[in-house]
Amino acid sequence: MARVLYLGGLGRSGTTLVERLLGELPSVCALGEIVHLWQRDIRDNERCGCGARFAACAFWRRVGEQAFGGWANVDVDRIHALRDAVERTRFIPRLANASEPDPQVREYASFYARVYAAAAEISGAAVVVDSSKHSALAHVLRWAEDIDLRVVHVVRDARGVAYSWTKTVTRPETDGSDEMTRYSPGRSAMLWNAHNAAFGLLARRGVAVRRIRYEQFLADPRSALHGLAEFADVPVTDADLAFLGDGYADLGVGHSAAGNPMRFTVGRLPLRRDDAWVHSLPGNQRRLVGAVCAPMLRAYGYPISVEAR
Repeated sequence: MARVLYLGGLGRSGTTLVERLLGELPSVCALGEIVHLWQRDIRDNERCGCGARFAACAFWRRVGEQAFGGWANVDVDRIHALRDAVERTRFIPRLANASEPDPQVREYASFYARVYAAAAEISGAAVVVDSSKHSALAHVLRWAEDIDLRVVHVVRDARGVAYSWTKTVTRPETDGSDEMTRYSPGRSAMLWNAHNAAFGLLARRGVAVRRIRYEQFLADPRSALHGLAEFADVPVTDADLAFLGDGYADLGVGHSAAGNPMRFTVGRLPLRRDDAWVHSLPGNQRRLVGAVCAPMLRAYGYPISVEAR
């Protein structure tokens, strides 16, 4: 049974940073956003975190051979059809309230389980990390009998998330030919509420869920990683955290299948909070997001009102 640490939350909440640091631990293999593996990697042959095209990456080639006898044997159209049938945010109430999973749910989850198991075997890791983030996928994966699912719910101040979604960010894996999705602050506020609430619902369905705040994680990453390693049941020593310095992390090459451009970073990465939103997000937008997200901001310990500095 593959032990999976699933990083969930709305995009731009810091999941890629958490994944990169977790991936430096000796018992952990960080896989990136596996939800995008089927299209972006198998079909579009985008770049792995190591810099190579997916088809040329020795790690992923071995994973494909182990899981499916080669990626050519994967029916991507079938996976897309299953995704459309079961993995949508609007299906979460049905997924959460079901007493028995739909056969399509189990079939869809089985594709992920095969990737996780193969990656664990090829890497020799005790735990694999999937930073797919999607709340609906987490609800699907809870029905997989051959996955030991542990969910890390990553939360960031909704106003910081909203500001990040307004920025133009190119996708390096497409060699600059494509950009990441952008949302208006109002849209991102609604998504922030929906996705974070979905992870709270998942915890009430008996799934092991550990919530971390992006801001607290960066305030003390060493302590935070100790806590996440304990949650994942993997041993970690101070020597294992030697890659962490005072305000930085030294990162090696990873094999993230998809995700934030940070997955390509190798070498020294500064660890500092991105609070540009406090002075760069217009006041009316800051107040709008604060009002829409007020109940959950309060529940997570964030102030309702923040004035520009």
